[in-house]
Amino acid sequence: MFDYETLKLLWWLLIGVLLIGFVITDGFDMGVGALLPVIGKTDDERRIMINSIAPHWEGNQVWLVLAAGAIFAAWPAVYATAFSGFYVAMMLTLFALFFRPVGFDYRSKLADPRWRKSWDWGIFAGSTVPPIVFGVAFGNLLQGVPFVLDDFLRAQYLGSFFGLLNPFALLVGVFSLLLFVMQGATWLQMKTEEELHARARRVIFVVAPLATALFALAGIWLYYAIDGYVITQIGDLSGPSNPLLKTAELQQGAWFLNYEKYPIMMLAPALGLLLPLLAVVATKFNRAGFAFLFSSLTQAAVLMTFALSIFPFVMPSSIDPSMSFTVWDAASSEMTLNIMTMAAVVFLPIILLYTSWGYFKMFGRLGKEYMAKYKNSAY
Repeated sequence: MFDYETLKLLWWLLIGVLLIGFVITDGFDMGVGALLPVIGKTDDERRIMINSIAPHWEGNQVWLVLAAGAIFAAWPAVYATAFSGFYVAMMLTLFALFFRPVGFDYRSKLADPRWRKSWDWGIFAGSTVPPIVFGVAFGNLLQGVPFVLDDFLRAQYLGSFFGLLNPFALLVGVFSLLLFVMQGATWLQMKTEEELHARARRVIFVVAPLATALFALAGIWLYYAIDGYVITQIGDLSGPSNPLLKTAELQQGAWFLNYEKYPIMMLAPALGLLLPLLAVVATKFNRAGFAFLFSSLTQAAVLMTFALSIFPFVMPSSIDPSMSFTVWDAASSEMTLNIMTMAAVVFLPIILLYTSWGYFKMFGRLGKEYMAKYKNSAY
């Protein structure tokens, strides 16, 4: 179908698309969950918030599963190294995610306020911890991951869980949470009425400018205090995937070299800074749809900024830069990538179509009339 070099680049793009799909869709339902005990003042308001995402949240998590599966199949060495090195963080994320389906299903089983409040906090934890962990992971990728490869390309992780919790990574983790909360607040603007709608708008006025500030701070920190990686020698890009066949080194400001080479790429970080402020403007004029659009585009712009900055690296090694995984030397075989591409061509449009249909059928606001009509709903 395609030559090997093109396939490697194509799957870098497709994994990026899957991650963008995740942060936009699962981003708003996790954002709503994070806001559940914060702006939901009564049980009815919290039920409205949950019912606003109830038809979608399970389908939204498909994007995360697809992204993880694509990384496993397209970049197996990256998957193995990440899931072993970040094992404790991954398990923390999974256990946090367990609270979401259980909380959604069980909170309405009893009318006891203490029962429902407990599950609300469980949903809050399940919606807050994963965005922070994802941000911490991306923050560590920009600094390099402490692993080495032996002669058989077996990775050995030499770090620790607490080593992941460094200041820059925690900054990115907080920034990631703010993005998800912004996405959830703009979603609630479209789906709610009256007091709940007003509180969701107030969240945007605080969270969106703060997200812009932290994004700018992370960029400055990255440029002046964190060395990037550059490839100094590499073989045939269509050759076998072997990270030990290249050489690489650390260099100050290296994560910004792609922008110097291709200035058009500056559009991604510029939009990452501007779009949250446009979401504030849209919220100010009570244009909920535009606020959600600007917030969604922010998620895409931020992920694109990360991808363009780090390219062609996928997982740099802080122990030996030459052992880092890149797009060119971490990929599966040509046949595997071809089979995956054919599957993506068939199934990705189907997923997009039925997802879009589901959102179309569930379009509309939820308010007091909804609660009166569905007072005995599952949530």
